[in-house]
Parts: sequence; structure tokens; C-alpha cells
Amino acid sequence: MKTSIATVSISGDLREKLAAIAAAGLDGVEIFENDFLAFDGGPAEVGRMVRDHGLEIMLFQPFRDFEGMPDPQRGRTFDRAERKFDLMTELGADTVLVCSSVSPLALGGIDRAAADFRELGERAGSRGIRVGYEALAWGTHISDHRDAWEVVRRADHPNVGLILDSFHTLARGIDPETIRSIPGDRIFFIQLADAPRIDMDLLYLSRHFRNMPGEGDLDVTAFMRAVAATGYDGPLSLEIFNDQFRGGSPRAIAADGYRSLVYLMDRVGRAEPDIRIAAPAMPPRIEAQGFEFVEFAANETEAAELGSLLSTLGFDRAGEHISKDVVLWRQGGINIVVNTDREGFAHSSYLVHGTSVCDIGLKVADANATVARARTLGAELFEQPAGPGELKIPAIRGVGGGVMHFIDAGSDLGRVWEVEFKPAGEGAAIREAGLTRIDHIAQTMNYEEMLTWLLFYTSIFETGKTPMVDVVDPGGLVRSQAIENEDGSLRITLNGAENRRTLAGHFLAESFGSAVQHIAFACDDIFATAANLKANGFRPLEISPNYYDDLAARFGLEDDLLSRLRVENILYDRDDNGEFFQLYSRNYGEGFFFEIVERRNGYCGYGAANAQFRIAAQKRQLRPKGMPRV
Repeated sequence: MKTSIATVSISGDLREKLAAIAAAGLDGVEIFENDFLAFDGGPAEVGRMVRDHGLEIMLFQPFRDFEGMPDPQRGRTFDRAERKFDLMTELGADTVLVCSSVSPLALGGIDRAAADFRELGERAGSRGIRVGYEALAWGTHISDHRDAWEVVRRADHPNVGLILDSFHTLARGIDPETIRSIPGDRIFFIQLADAPRIDMDLLYLSRHFRNMPGEGDLDVTAFMRAVAATGYDGPLSLEIFNDQFRGGSPRAIAADGYRSLVYLMDRVGRAEPDIRIAAPAMPPRIEAQGFEFVEFAANETEAAELGSLLSTLGFDRAGEHISKDVVLWRQGGINIVVNTDREGFAHSSYLVHGTSVCDIGLKVADANATVARARTLGAELFEQPAGPGELKIPAIRGVGGGVMHFIDAGSDLGRVWEVEFKPAGEGAAIREAGLTRIDHIAQTMNYEEMLTWLLFYTSIFETGKTPMVDVVDPGGLVRSQAIENEDGSLRITLNGAENRRTLAGHFLAESFGSAVQHIAFACDDIFATAANLKANGFRPLEISPNYYDDLAARFGLEDDLLSRLRVENILYDRDDNGEFFQLYSRNYGEGFFFEIVERRNGYCGYGAANAQFRIAAQKRQLRPKGMPRV
């Protein structure tokens, strides 16, 4: 199946849009009439531009308020159609979208609409043009694809067919299985869009909040499975109205569109193996098994500061790289790498972002398969020359321009610590704090990027997404959404900052877009861990006493537990499954920090209710300009 996107889906002028669509690897384009009208060249020039980019014009749209009009308006609609057909001929477009009428003048009746389309089909057929009829979810008389199909069926003209849009079907709650009874050769075009489930007027939802398949809450896969079952083999196209996308990078949005279509075809092909669908060949979604390592880029001075902080957290200076200025810090199943080498990607990252996380290593079932799938989905591969004795570890680019490496146990990659590192000399005596693994990593980004990285993670890895939550910061809202695998061994929270007055926005601005803002370590006993941390000289983030007074009222905690929480600066939350305990480090630099958590009895969340109190404490502790690090 060929892939396409409507020009209305991305920002820029028509030239920019076409360049972005071609660069993303899509096959064609829907020309939205307003984009053409705003262009300063004629239709023949637009047609040449499209073809020069290696694209096809797969649809011209929209033609509005056509069917069921009374006289004299009916005659005028056919005059309008003839002018549109003239324009399409010059463009080189052979299919037009006619959306169901929203005019208050329109008359109802399936037969009346069918008669109008039969005549329109005759006129279009003489020009070699096809007419596709789409039911708008808010149409005056036709708002259901089943009624639109009945109009097309009764029109009974070879140049009149059906156009289906996943939004108009799914947002109205219409069962997509009803599509399976429609002959595939009578479906002329498929438009796809997802959307969040929000209790909102459908027209407003459609015009402002559509997103790419896989980014929202609608079951676009079920819709497409039903379409595929009809035998339809025409284009799959994206028609996305979204305020964020209109202000975003045309190339980034077009690339997201390509990824969403490939991922959708992959899901449909695996769910319906007996149905022929031309999805690109790639491995299935990758089983991710947790974090193998996190790597910081730093200079020598700041690496020493970071090392001191890691020591107070109970990490042992466990290894040194065989040929580079790289140190391994380890505790439980956690590997923290600090890279001060003056060559390579880490050094480049340090020059841009300062001391920050530059690389995340994930444990996966198959590292090479991970890169193969990511590449097919449009991810950017990462390579740098391997030094003497080093392993060549598969990698891709991730959030904020960082790197994501992949380690599996089925190859020599699983021996990376033995192969590339030698034991470090004996360091200062420290007490292990009882940290066992990385519970989650929090990545901060501009809010406009969240859907991009949500799609990135869920399309490559066997993960799901949690509902988005609003994190209250004194400087504004931060949107947060988690990506998780089934057993909770991989958890990544995506935090979208809308302004730099928030702690997240401050971190982004001061670190020039660095992505990982905090790392949460898991422990089995938060109070034992707190005691060990104190013995190591760890200084926790100090939480306001007012928080604990409110905590007693909200949860009815026993006095002894409440007192222990207060003394250790531990935050508390509870859900239907269990309890959650959080302990934070003070800020490192411009808003980076560590978190220690304990989950009891299957607690599923991230303590979102505590975030505003933690952020307030962190903002109090942010160092003034020119002051030394804490």
C-alpha cells in the first residue's frame, strides 16, 4: 500500500510541506485546497513541484456542501464541481474528496443524495476523475460511513466511491467491523487519524486534537484491520488537524507520520496474517528487559563531584575502561558510567549540554533486531569507531540527540563489562545503600515533542503508555506520560515543559535541551536505605513540614510511620494496589536529581500527587547564578 499525508497536517508553505513529505519517505500527498489557494503559483506549477519531489497527488480536497441541495443552489454546486475538475486536471489529480454536507439548506434522503452523486459521477467520468464520498461525523444528514456507503451503492457509478476516515468512524463510537461488508473496490481512499478520548464537541476535537495513529486513544488498528479485510489496496493517508503540529517542524511531523503508518501496517499485518497488506519487513516489537547502564558525559572536575554524590548513594567505583577515560560505578544491578574522554560522542555532548546523561543502554532480547526495527521505522542510527578491544554495540539516536545502545545476553554484548573494563583501584569505604535497579528514567522535553517520543518508544518496543497527567509546578503545568513494559522492568516517563519558569523548563533551557532530568533507583526497604545513605553523608532534599501535616489528614497514617517519613524527608503515596515511598537527592547542577523509591504490593504510579511539593523544595534549593554546585 502507498503512503500519503494531507498538506494540512504539517506547518510551512506548500514548498516546505512537499520537501518535508518527500524527505520522510511518503509516496504521495493530499492537496488541501487552502494550501493551494495560499500558494503563489498556478496548478500546473504545483503539479510539477509534486512530481519533482517524487510524489503523487493522491487526493484533492475538500469539496463541501454538495449533496441534497435545493434549487437553485443545486445547480450552483455542479458549477462549482466543474471548476474544481478543471483545476484538478491542471494539477494532475484524479480523485476528489466530497465530504457530507453540513449546510442547513441541505435536504435529507438517501435516494436524493444518490441521484446527485450519479450525475456528478457522469461529469467526473468524462474527465477521468473519481469522486470519493466521506461521512463527516457532524454532517447534517449523513454522519455515519454506513449511510455514506448506501448513498454510493445506490448511485451505482464506477466513478463514485467511498472515502473512509478513522476519526469520523471511531470518534462517534461506530463499530469498525461494519466496514468488512463493503467491497474493497468501492473504497476509493483511506484517511487515518487518532485522537485522545476527551469529552468534547466532535468538530472541535477533530479540528484541534487529532494526532498520528498510535499517539491517541482510538482503536485505529481495529479500523484498519476491517479495511484490510475488504481487499482494499489503495493509499493510506494521514489527515491530521492539530494545533501543535501546525507550529512544529514540518520534517519532524512528516517523519512521525511515516513512522505511524509503517507501525500501523505492521500491527495489522501481524493481527491479520491471512490478509495481504504490504507492510515493510521488520522484526516484531522488541522485548525490552530494563536498563543496562546510564552514561554521563562530564569533565574531570564535575566527574569528581558526580562521583562524590554517587558514593553517598552507595555506589562503588567498580571499573575503569581499558582505553578511555571512563569509570564504571555499580550498585546492585545498576551500572552508571561517567565518561570524561576528550574524544567521541560523549565529549561532543558535554560541550553542548555540560555534565548530563548522554547515553542509555537498554537490555533487549536481540540487539541487532532492535536496530533493524528502529531503522525501518525511520529512527536515526548511531555509529562511532570502536577502539582497541571494544565491542561494536548497536545504537540509535534518542531524545534530545542522545544515544540509546542495546545489550543482549545472547551475544558477546552481554560481556561488555568484562571485555571493556578492568577493576578499579580500591576507593573510599562506602556502605551500599540497598539500591537494586533503575526503577525509571525521566526524560524532559518541550511539550510539543511528547507525541513524537511516545510513538518512538511504543512503535519500537513492547511497551504501553499510561494516561497523561498534569504535574503542578509553581511556574506552570508540566505534562507527564509514562512508557512501560508489562513487568515494569522498563519504565520511562516523558515530561513536557511548556515554559522555562517550570523546573523542567529551566532544566531544558540551562542544559540546552539535554533530556534525562532524573533517574529513580529502586530499593526494598526505604527506611533501611535512608539510614545507609545518612551514614554515607548523603544529603536529602528537604521537604516542607506542612506536607506531612496534610499527609496525616489525607491518608490517616499511624503516628510512628508519619514521624519516620518526616524525619527522613520521605514522600508517600497510595493507590488501589499498594504504597509508594520517595526520597530525593538535592539538585545537581541546573535541576538534575536522583530519586530513590520503594513500591509495595504492586503500586503502579509515580507519585504524581507529590510532584508539586518536591518541585517547590527543589526550586527553593536551586543555586543562584555564580554559586558553586551543591
